[in-house]
Amino acid sequence: MNNEGVDESKRQFLTTALTVVGAVGTGYLAVPFLSQMQPSVKTMAAGAPVEIDLSKMETGQLIRVAWRGKPVWVLNRTPEVLATLKTLESELRDPQSLESLQPENSKNSGRSIKPEIFVAVGLCTHLGCSPTFRPEVSPPDLGDKWKGGFFCPCHGSWFDLAGRVYSGVPAPTNLEVPPHRYVTDTLLIVGEPTEGESA
Repeated sequence: MNNEGVDESKRQFLTTALTVVGAVGTGYLAVPFLSQMQPSVKTMAAGAPVEIDLSKMETGQLIRVAWRGKPVWVLNRTPEVLATLKTLESELRDPQSLESLQPENSKNSGRSIKPEIFVAVGLCTHLGCSPTFRPEVSPPDLGDKWKGGFFCPCHGSWFDLAGRVYSGVPAPTNLEVPPHRYVTDTLLIVGEPTEGESA
């Protein structure tokens, strides 16, 4: 082949230009492909910690928030409820919460950091139904043993106002207590553990 009269600089320029255009084109194709592998903003937000302002919460009030797609309950327990918790231990399957999920800072009879504030994932540990909040004592449909708590209408599991499961019901363990911490006396963050614990 006769290469006389061929401008090598033009050939080098065209080779370099085609290489650059090819690399840019590959980048344009790769970016959407790689970005679709990332979780969506909505997904990342669903797992993010949730801040709860307790400053306007009344005694006896239950508030509900969503964290990681699950209902989370925050209950401001009355002094009477706290006194009743101690009297129920003989009725419960796991009164000391030895077999249940809760952070280290909530391993106590009230299953809470602050005695009056109880935080729990609002899903029955049997099949994941959401129990109803039944704070009344001895209602006609639940009988004299009921001292207030959470009743699962799906299969009849009972939980006290510390989320501890009664003996003889389908639920195998106490309600889960999610990782949480207090930023101030009235600002609670659910989904963010205290220092030294994992979420």
